[in-house]
Amino acid sequence: MLDTDFYVFLLAMVISIVLLFIMVWHLIMVDELKNDYRNPLDFCQTMNRLVLPEYLLHLFVTLMMLICFYWITCLFNIPLLAYHVWRYMNRPTMSGPGLYDATMVMNRAQLSLYTKEGFIKIGFYVLSFLVYLFNMMVALVTALT
Repeated sequence: MLDTDFYVFLLAMVISIVLLFIMVWHLIMVDELKNDYRNPLDFCQTMNRLVLPEYLLHLFVTLMMLICFYWITCLFNIPLLAYHVWRYMNRPTMSGPGLYDATMVMNRAQLSLYTKEGFIKIGFYVLSFLVYLFNMMVALVTALT
């Protein structure tokens, strides 16, 4: 019988894969916007739909680690979670949920920020995937011995 540790880290690993796909999609969309393959309105409509699912999935993983008493992995996730809260609280004034405003999205500085943010988040999610994979393997070996 496997421990709950295995299932917790398996779920966290699957969620981090989903978050990686969201961030890769984010970088593809930013690149298309930079190269004028996509107009700003389409970019904002598509990306604003992905903001809350990304933030809520990351919040879920962090809370799951907190509830299961994995303090180090919880502390590992808190800085990005704090950034997500700060970013959402300081978003442009809009009628719906999301971060991207079609009137400001074509600014060169904004595009550079979106690209840097995407690459940093991809690095974070890859690192978190590897941490969860390692912890899942440790839980599996511990349960089977």
